[in-house]
Amino acid sequence: MSLATPHAIQTLQRKLYLKAKQEPNLRFYALYDKVCRPDILAHAYALAQSNRGAPGVDGVRFEDIASYGVEKFLAELRQELQEKRYRPEAVRRVMIPKPNGERRPLSIPTIKDRVVQAAVKLVLEPVFEADFTDDAYGYRPRRSAHHAVCAVHKALKAGHVQVVDADLSQYFDTIPHAELMRSVSRRVSDGSVLHLVKMWLKAPVEETSDNGKPTRRRTGNRGTPQGGVLSPLLANIYMRRFLNAWKQRGHDRRFGSRIVNYADDFVILCQRNAAEALSEAQSILSRIGLTINEAKTRICYAPTDSFDFLGYTFGKQYSFGSGRGYLAAYPSDTSVRRLRGTLRRMIGSHMSWQSEEHLVQNVNRVMHGWMNYFRYGTLWKTYGQAERFLQRRVRDWLVHKHRLGSRGECRYPATYLYETMGLVNPCALLKLRKPSG
Repeated sequence: MSLATPHAIQTLQRKLYLKAKQEPNLRFYALYDKVCRPDILAHAYALAQSNRGAPGVDGVRFEDIASYGVEKFLAELRQELQEKRYRPEAVRRVMIPKPNGERRPLSIPTIKDRVVQAAVKLVLEPVFEADFTDDAYGYRPRRSAHHAVCAVHKALKAGHVQVVDADLSQYFDTIPHAELMRSVSRRVSDGSVLHLVKMWLKAPVEETSDNGKPTRRRTGNRGTPQGGVLSPLLANIYMRRFLNAWKQRGHDRRFGSRIVNYADDFVILCQRNAAEALSEAQSILSRIGLTINEAKTRICYAPTDSFDFLGYTFGKQYSFGSGRGYLAAYPSDTSVRRLRGTLRRMIGSHMSWQSEEHLVQNVNRVMHGWMNYFRYGTLWKTYGQAERFLQRRVRDWLVHKHRLGSRGECRYPATYLYETMGLVNPCALLKLRKPSG
């Protein structure tokens, strides 16, 4: 959910951005009072509430704060900040399964900590936004994964076809605190704001042990917790060191390269000497305390080789009419398998207790979300496969639910699925969209 930023906060952010843009070496020394502004704290609370999320270690939910009184909660929080009594709680750590079978840690701060982090982000983001390069797309205003995908495709079509498909080893967990704070303090000299950032980086982690009891541990000197409101901005601030060093050393000209970075994912698209480009990237990253995962990093030559980035595959496809090959962007096999796995869990004999209306509502929500993301590039083949898979699953579900002895194609034709049940029709929606890519 996206909330409109109040005009007064927009005005402040615009002033901070312009000041930072006009004076690249300026360090901002009076920001803490802005973090404590009632309108900024109120908007920070609204942003945290719109993102919902599970409670932190204190168990406090938004419903609890509503019962207590939001205005009272924010007034007390503001007083804590003004009197410098605010101290963050531990973050609750849960492990989230990844599609490849691995797990990634997700840290859940308390609602109070989320609100203060959001307030600090509202103030700091425009300052650092003025410094970020055009190569970075993740977690930035008016930029998205779609912009990054389009940038990769455009660079490939412009001849940057030697690709370093890079993977950083546990980027969020390995950012060195001392170097990160140096990067932040390059623009911020307000000690109170810097102290807040340090406290969040050092906040202990609470995990549930094998016996079900919570245990706490210190975080050490590395990492910014994934799940923290401020973590994406801090990650972008630190990645800027790599992106700047690449250009300062002239590697963009030397290799005819274009980097596209989204959070901890990046590709280096070169016109020449991709192997040397990878070596130089490893050298820069090593100097700033980061490591490339060599097992998952490779060099490929488009369009002969294909590679995945942000859920898309970039590689050769063939025109249906002429049979001529072209360099395309399309949903990756992994993304399609993930969608099918989700639909299998939602539509099957184990879900026959659902009503048709309930099933369609849930399936349509998932499909619209998937198609909203995968709306760029060559889509007809993938959308057609998704449509056939969805029809088959829903027909089998109807047959089982109503205990019929057939596969259901005659009893439940496409017109019934789409017109009577209201199931989303991927290919019909694709026809209505303007072509892209």
